[in-house]
Amino acid sequence: MDPASLALAEKSAPRYTSYPTAPHFSKSIGDGDTRAWLANLDPSASLSLYFHVPFCTAICAYCGCHTKAVRQDAPLESYAQTLKSEISLTSEATRARRVASIHWGGGTPGILGASRFSAIVAVLRDHFELSAETEHAIELDPRILEADLVEALAAAGVTRASLGVQDLNAHVQEASGRIQPYETVARAVELLRGAGITAINLDLMYGLPKQSVEDAARTASLAASLAPQRLAVFGYAHVPWFKSHQKLIDAAALPGAGERLAQAAAVRATLEGAGFEAIGLDHFARPEDPLAVAARERRMRRNFQGYTIDAADALLPFGVSSIGRLPEGYVGNATDLAGWRRAIESGHFATTRGVAFTREDIARADLIERLMCDFDVDYGAVAARHGYAEDAFDAAQASLDALADDGVIDVQGRRLAVTERGKPFVRLVAAAFDAYLQSAPARHSSAV
Repeated sequence: MDPASLALAEKSAPRYTSYPTAPHFSKSIGDGDTRAWLANLDPSASLSLYFHVPFCTAICAYCGCHTKAVRQDAPLESYAQTLKSEISLTSEATRARRVASIHWGGGTPGILGASRFSAIVAVLRDHFELSAETEHAIELDPRILEADLVEALAAAGVTRASLGVQDLNAHVQEASGRIQPYETVARAVELLRGAGITAINLDLMYGLPKQSVEDAARTASLAASLAPQRLAVFGYAHVPWFKSHQKLIDAAALPGAGERLAQAAAVRATLEGAGFEAIGLDHFARPEDPLAVAARERRMRRNFQGYTIDAADALLPFGVSSIGRLPEGYVGNATDLAGWRRAIESGHFATTRGVAFTREDIARADLIERLMCDFDVDYGAVAARHGYAEDAFDAAQASLDALADDGVIDVQGRRLAVTERGKPFVRLVAAAFDAYLQSAPARHSSAV
């Protein structure tokens, strides 16, 4: 590996699933802002709903999610009841009703069980308009997926399931704190397809402890053999200062920056060899999949769930730590379970942080999203589209020149294109346009 690539791989940058990014949210945004912004939504606005379920049966050592381990029903029952109250509270605050998409994340939402999940969706249907066109997706742990839950998901209208796979090598699973044989994943896929949930996503990881290039390629090959529609391939983010349980991982067993780059390249070669198209930074899809079509047509989007075709006017958050996006700004729910519950049960939104967008935020968010989705952008044209002079973002030029010298981008005037060699480093290109990062750096994971 050349020294320039290695140096770039060792840099850190945000994942840019939002702009401004979460570390730059303000605590000044609260219940009043959420209530006013919801009231301002046009009644015809399309909605995307995100439900966060912060529970698992056990915590994997590599986990970066907001979750905790539970083995009793009482916390799950209490959480489900508060989610129902939050649905009612939200519906009372807005006249918008049409739901374009629903996404359940966690944790593992499947831990709620069949009856609780069905009851929550029933309340949702009472307050909002779901249709046959609503995409309804859920993240699932194959280890706890049983037939009764799958039947309930299908009956509730779930159309897409994402299965956490990560790695399929026994020694890597042991080092990562998640034992999940290939047969367990294959059984989950079979259960879902048998119930009519045929849009299957698989989530893989590279950069895990004791994981080699061969391990990553083997996992990708086995995952491809299950014929999913999409795969997401994430680099493990070792952030023990943020997620203390990651201290269980032996840092000395983690692949270095060069090895991570090689693993990502091996996974890509394996999946492309199996007929998948590379989508954006870290997704793969069958050529006929709507996400692949959207990528080719340059209408793919990026939000907190990653790459998507979701073009809803607003993203509404439900559950502890959930983040939403309204036309006026981002709103983030309380990250502590008790605080979220107290707010909702007292009739207030649990908003404890967020951002009221400036016109500049909206323009930079547009620019960064197009970079992350399309790998090229005319940043002068983006500035003009948002009412600025074409040179409004020229302050990024010094950073862009350095990236061009490293072969990451080609620049012609104010139009830049990420090179094939530079695609793994697209987050570094986006960072050149991040005004918040330049003025108040935050600690982030590795760029690759």
